[in-house]
Amino acid sequence: MRDAALNIQPNPEQLAQAAADFISAQVRVKPELNILVATGHTPMATYAELARRAEAGEVDFSRATAVQLDEYLGIDDDDPRSLWGWMRRSFVEPLRLTRTVRLESPAQFGTALARLGGLDLAVLGLGPNGHLGFNEPPSLPDAPTRTLALTPASLESNRAYWGELAVPEGAITAGMDVILAARQTLLLVGGTHKRAVLHAALKGPETPEVPASFLRRTALTVIADEAAWA
Repeated sequence: MRDAALNIQPNPEQLAQAAADFISAQVRVKPELNILVATGHTPMATYAELARRAEAGEVDFSRATAVQLDEYLGIDDDDPRSLWGWMRRSFVEPLRLTRTVRLESPAQFGTALARLGGLDLAVLGLGPNGHLGFNEPPSLPDAPTRTLALTPASLESNRAYWGELAVPEGAITAGMDVILAARQTLLLVGGTHKRAVLHAALKGPETPEVPASFLRRTALTVIADEAAWA
């Protein structure tokens, strides 16, 4: 088990700046960076700041590859709930990436990752029940890329994104084995509602009931705001 590098920022705006600094530094060292990209609320300000920097010529993502973390089952690309669509609009298009890996099936995804040579950086959010992507508890560290049914906690937390649209009950996710194999991991956490699960992930026992607790086996940097850590 390793100690996480913990970076606490006063507010969400400075969290986004610090996260953009971290990701920018990674792509400057390795322009061909392979990045696992989370959607969700917390990373959006970071992606917007990266887009601003790319537009200003401060950082260049043109040789990087964006890898999809998770997706709902049974929806089309033009569905507003499509996580591929969300990733494309918030990350791929603003940063002008031309290389992407979609998560369409476990076999296709595994083959694509093998061709890439694995993940250089996993950018993750923290689910309210400790899930990563849609690796719902209980998830073992060797849980593979797979389809699964979402837990009531995840259905509830995702309902806030889609308003009156029903949250799909099935999903596909990059496995814990994929996430934990990334060479660097960046976990972004904001808000008082994440405080208990963040402390459980970093200070509690490693357990399948909090899948994020296994991130302590990786080269992990956590950037959180004071509300999530105090």
